Amino acid sequence: MALSANLFLRQNQSLVMTPQLMQSIQLLQMTHVELSQFIAQEVEKNPLLEVPSGDGETGGDAISRVEDETHFSQVTEGHGDNASEHQAGDLASDWYESGSTASTGRLDDELDSNFGNVFPDDGPPQRLDAPELLSQWKSMPGSSEGTAEGYDLDDFVASRISLRDHIESQIPFTVASPSDRLISGHLLDQLTDAGYLQADIDEVAVLLGTTATEVERVLAALQTLDPPGIFARNLAECLAIQLKQKDRFDPAMERLVAHLDLLARRDFPTLKRLCGVDEEDLIDMLAEIRQLNPKPGSSFDAGVSEAVLPDIVVRQGTGGGWQIELNPDTLPRVLVNQSYMSSVSKTGEDHAFLAECLQNANWLTRSLDQRAKTIMKVATEIVRQQDAFLVSGVGHLRPLNLKTVADAIKMHESTVSRVTTNKYMLTPRGLFELKYFFSVSIGTVEGGDNHSAEAVRHKIRTLIAQESSDAVLSDDDIVDMLRKAGVDLARRTVAKYREAMNIPSSVQRRREKRALAKAAGF
Repeated sequence: MALSANLFLRQNQSLVMTPQLMQSIQLLQMTHVELSQFIAQEVEKNPLLEVPSGDGETGGDAISRVEDETHFSQVTEGHGDNASEHQAGDLASDWYESGSTASTGRLDDELDSNFGNVFPDDGPPQRLDAPELLSQWKSMPGSSEGTAEGYDLDDFVASRISLRDHIESQIPFTVASPSDRLISGHLLDQLTDAGYLQADIDEVAVLLGTTATEVERVLAALQTLDPPGIFARNLAECLAIQLKQKDRFDPAMERLVAHLDLLARRDFPTLKRLCGVDEEDLIDMLAEIRQLNPKPGSSFDAGVSEAVLPDIVVRQGTGGGWQIELNPDTLPRVLVNQSYMSSVSKTGEDHAFLAECLQNANWLTRSLDQRAKTIMKVATEIVRQQDAFLVSGVGHLRPLNLKTVADAIKMHESTVSRVTTNKYMLTPRGLFELKYFFSVSIGTVEGGDNHSAEAVRHKIRTLIAQESSDAVLSDDDIVDMLRKAGVDLARRTVAKYREAMNIPSSVQRRREKRALAKAAGF
């Protein structure tokens, strides 16, 4: 058999995920904290990248500067879909002071930048270059860092006491023998921030070479410490400890604590039968339960909590509309040292290495610039679409999806999804994650404008909050009231939204409202 081979020419296109493209995609999805950590790693690896210290230029004209904290702002005038837009301060990121860099002429022509807020002529003293030596400088005579008198008020502010420190200060007065203190220390290590003990008594006994009876005895002593309810192994034991210290743990209360599942379901008739009390006594018992603390350790400092910083700030414009700005506190700042590159020999391994570093640095700065521009575009379109929400509140939140925004700014849906992930917008209505402004559309009764699912949930929450004990709304009643307001919603959808908001059923709400009304003396 004869074999033959033929050659064919075929042309096709394919998208190749280069490392640079993957880096740009990752930068777009990063939060400002993750972005700061990433830039710190890049600065450590790349000798041409620097982070400005805030005390002015550090390299004269020989340093090319890339500042993503430069003023990004957008002003939208008018309201609604017909709003016209104009730039108050066009997006700017890459700019160079070195006259030898000719490649930046295009950016200088296209971007009208305002750098008045980058290097103010006057203001507070600049931060020191070596913060690790700050404590030494504060102790030197004549130091004025901190306050005008030379003292730092942070040195005199006492931190909040932790739960562990509070317990450790009481153990010596409760536990005497060294073996008992060893058990106490091990149990203390198993204490959660809420004050619960997460340890198996038998495992602790085997680990410490003692008996479970000894561990139980030490645990009983630790459960008498402050705050009441500490070292409990579950919610029922936590409430029982607090009731015992109040001398209110009688048999009826013991049975009530043992059936907290019925209390959560608001099954009051069964609770009255199990506890052997009438309705009035049960109401008094429930009032005592509400006065207890289910998380006795929650009032102590559990560590440093980080505040959420907005990535976009929206303010009311002076001539109407909205002024949209990127928060400079969440934008990165990067310097590219061109003079160091030019000082290295044009040949050799060093120059080849620095050439690669320069390429990576330029790609990083362009990626940061594109990231800021993309966030600004998405935020501007969200504000334009949700103008009624900013003016009138959550009841006027429009239905919005990623495709609508992506089509408006001519980007892919996946890009918009990455931009809106873990990024926040500060508005006159409060601080919201960008994902909050996207919700499904719910139809209307007579073919009008559709409603946002979040706005409908707000209506349901408002209707239930306004009901009285004599007129508790069922899901069917809520459907009828929403239909009168123009919202076409099925009963199962109302029930789904209600359960998602942790709102009990009408039967449970009626029982609870009547119990609260009787407890209040009505």
